[in-house]
Amino acid sequence: MLEAFAAAWNRHDIDALMAFMTDDCVFHAVAGPELQGRTYSGAEAVRAGFQLAWQIFPDAAWRDGVHVVCGDRGISESTFSGTRADGTRIEARMVDVFTFRDGRIAVKNAFRKDRPPLAAG
Repeated sequence: MLEAFAAAWNRHDIDALMAFMTDDCVFHAVAGPELQGRTYSGAEAVRAGFQLAWQIFPDAAWRDGVHVVCGDRGISESTFSGTRADGTRIEARMVDVFTFRDGRIAVKNAFRKDRPPLAAG
């Protein structure tokens, strides 16, 4: 399931991503003003939060995925890369920690190394 979820991220396929999520899902983004970054609660808010990644980084990609599931928890490690509108690029290892319920993702909690953006060019 996590391999298919990662593939949907790389296709930028929001409908496929949301099919993996519970109706009352929660997404904790890598950045934001809260203790856990920015929290999006409920399918509509999570959908908007997921789409924001592609708005900020139109070429966003998650490579070198490694996925582990143990009971109702899962972990995905990958290398995130993306270019902002100003040309600066992010490339850093990241981890998603998942909580599953009834065969779907109830919580996606994202963490990324705090590597400075790479210069445009």
